[in-house]
Amino acid sequence: MKNIITNIQEKLSHIEGLKYIDENWGQLDYYSPNFPVQWPCVLIDIIDARFDNIGRDNKQVPVNRQMGAVIVDLRIADLRLSNTSMQAPRLQKAYTRSIWDLIQEVHERLHGWSPDAKVSKLIRETTNRVLRDDGVQEYAVRMSCEISDC
Repeated sequence: MKNIITNIQEKLSHIEGLKYIDENWGQLDYYSPNFPVQWPCVLIDIIDARFDNIGRDNKQVPVNRQMGAVIVDLRIADLRLSNTSMQAPRLQKAYTRSIWDLIQEVHERLHGWSPDAKVSKLIRETTNRVLRDDGVQEYAVRMSCEISDC
């Protein structure tokens, strides 16, 4: 699991303009003006892993082998402090909607890419808006993969 998070972090580090990429330990849950992130950011977590037994291999540790189905949660967020109404300047509207470009670039980098040797390719499952009342625009992108022979 550690390698999955580390390798996703490395893969996303090549996105220009992305200021903060880390494992999600609740950075966006600190409702204060001093979030411990830089904007925009992507926070990575493994939110679910389910395992099925596939047999034994006495040459490996542990001897009971499993296949795992994993859900990776990516929190993509930016601080949005300006409006996007019809009266807003065009550049201001373009900037505040740039999170959609970031979500698309994260998808393009990760979808169909394998984060580790015994891990299948990541497949996007869902994209959901996270409702907030503090000026942070946040989306949860969930991707799935499988771990073989673990």
